[in-house]
Amino acid sequence: MLPSVSESAVREILEARLANLLPDLTSALEAHVARELDRAREEARARSRADLAGELNQAARRIRQASNAVEAASTLLDAAAYFATVIALVRVEDKVARGMEIRGVSEEETASFRNAEIPLERAPALDEAVRTLDPVTAIATPAEISPPVAALVGHSNHLRVFFYPVVADGRVPAVLCAWGEVEGSAIELLSQIAAGRLRDWAPPAELVQLSKQAPLAEATNATEVSGWDALSRGEQEIHLRAQRAARVEAAEIRLYEAEAVETGREKRDLYDALRLRIDAAREEFRRHYFSATPTMVDYLHLELLRTLAHDDPDLLGKEYPGPLA
Repeated sequence: MLPSVSESAVREILEARLANLLPDLTSALEAHVARELDRAREEARARSRADLAGELNQAARRIRQASNAVEAASTLLDAAAYFATVIALVRVEDKVARGMEIRGVSEEETASFRNAEIPLERAPALDEAVRTLDPVTAIATPAEISPPVAALVGHSNHLRVFFYPVVADGRVPAVLCAWGEVEGSAIELLSQIAAGRLRDWAPPAELVQLSKQAPLAEATNATEVSGWDALSRGEQEIHLRAQRAARVEAAEIRLYEAEAVETGREKRDLYDALRLRIDAAREEFRRHYFSATPTMVDYLHLELLRTLAHDDPDLLGKEYPGPLA
């Protein structure tokens, strides 16, 4: 006959065993929760990257398919609105910026912005973006960004405004102005993609002026070009198509090869990180444009240097073959 065991003794035995198991169970549960959180975060990041890439890809396609400069400008603004609380587009002519369209403000503010004239001399930050062809960040004061823009920004209580020039053929026919929550890299990329379609807003510049975008232009082996007016209409069209193609190619590399671009910059060897893509682009440019006219400039090299290497030739790497000759 089995000896009787009291209820309290059984409880003590079970509690002791549970106490021994509890740390292991707690540790296992914490590890499981941590793994699930990491997985959820990674899935969220992947979805975010996919959404961003999809949005940029669709925007680039819509901009390239626009039938004229006005449609391209409207498409650019709609696409950029995805990446800023408020986004506005001004057209630049004769040292005056004129308000075109704006997203993210009231109808009354939209109406007041349209056709507003802003002399560049009254908006130093905007003027700097036009002169330097580079993005500019400014404090939201009337003295820096002009009274009309400052009035709009003041209503939203933001302290900084970002200016992204649309550089077409070495000139700036338009500038994107953004404030609030701003994804600057995406907006800058969209402005570069749209540049070719907004070229009609800017008078053609001389090729010598265009090549000044890169500090090494004088050190390239490219054939010295004649003045713009000395070229035939056919040669001018070839140069303009080559510039647009180079600008789009560099922008797409920056978009679709973003991780490789960052790795290349960190290692100061963009060519090694992007060798296959750069070699393919160079061969495409050589076949379609460089052999088309003896006055051709390696615009692809200039765009890679400006867009990917931030005008630092050392970032391209020691094995980078240099401009096409």
